[in-house]
Amino acid sequence: MASEATSVRQEPLDPSGAGAAIERWTLTAGPYEASVLTLGATLHTLSAPDRSGRSAQLLLATDRLSEILGPARHYGTVVGRYANRIDRSSVTIDGEEHQLAPTGGGMTIHGGPDGFAHRMWAAEPVEGGVRLALHSPDGDQGFPGALDVTVTYTLDASGELVIAYRAVTSKPTVVNLTNHAYFNLAGEGSGDVLGHLLTLDADAYTPADERQIPYGRTEPVAGTPFDFTAATPIGKSVHDEHPQLAGPGGYDHNWVLRARPADGAPARAALLEDPVSGRTLEVLTTEPGIQVYTANKFQGAVTGASGVPYGPFAGIALETQHFPDSPHHPAFPSTELRPGEEFRSTTVLRLGTHQ
Repeated sequence: MASEATSVRQEPLDPSGAGAAIERWTLTAGPYEASVLTLGATLHTLSAPDRSGRSAQLLLATDRLSEILGPARHYGTVVGRYANRIDRSSVTIDGEEHQLAPTGGGMTIHGGPDGFAHRMWAAEPVEGGVRLALHSPDGDQGFPGALDVTVTYTLDASGELVIAYRAVTSKPTVVNLTNHAYFNLAGEGSGDVLGHLLTLDADAYTPADERQIPYGRTEPVAGTPFDFTAATPIGKSVHDEHPQLAGPGGYDHNWVLRARPADGAPARAALLEDPVSGRTLEVLTTEPGIQVYTANKFQGAVTGASGVPYGPFAGIALETQHFPDSPHHPAFPSTELRPGEEFRSTTVLRLGTHQ
């Protein structure tokens, strides 16, 4: 539960410039602070103390509107209506094929060229946080059904940031929502994350083709560079000569999480640890999968508040989700949502430290 002591304030992203229409909502609870933008329902910043009590901003982020709208257009955003990839830019529901807006490469990624990450969401304060709402009309980016979505961020003084997603539809459709924040527990701009330790509560992953479209099968992680069942440095095997690593130049894959609780409560998916600062991030979710992307292709196009351009491996995205391209793989958990149902998904980001 979010603490009643959590303060919530609203201000323009840039009061004097082109970003004046974008609202920044800042949540503060104890030593923790998070900011959320109405553009893309973006988790923009997240600050936490290290083992010595020194605070740092842990997300790759920029306040430059040109970068927010350009190379940083997915940093921290809520991506949808369907996060990740859909092959052939089409979905078939109840025997009817729907052509989606393509994004190139023979697919639709992150909901299309004008996905939820690029929309202005309506925001209102709630106890301990902020709720953002978006109406996506029937046929938006080719997806059937009018979809009404809310995303609620709440923060408490224990360092727990809860992201709660809800959606309802007017017609049968597919929905897959996630948050696309990039983390560096040493602080943004402090170098790469290859020395961070990562644990994933996953014994299998979904191998993919050269476009990162899953083949439709799962494979065990044991004995491969994808085995993070125990705490492992991210950089240990990221450069291995493995066919699944060659195309993306590192990790950009979906892991199959162990079974979630029957009562629908979030369960742990990942633990990220920075041995230098002592900061930890535990990710809990109700989702069946998690996409891990290690910013392999970053080339310094975005510069954060530190003044340091973000290069390869400057952060890691831990995107809780249903599996990529699920509409084409009936064996994958279904992403269909029908009228009268409610899409519900919760992800918890639990910050802490260890000695």
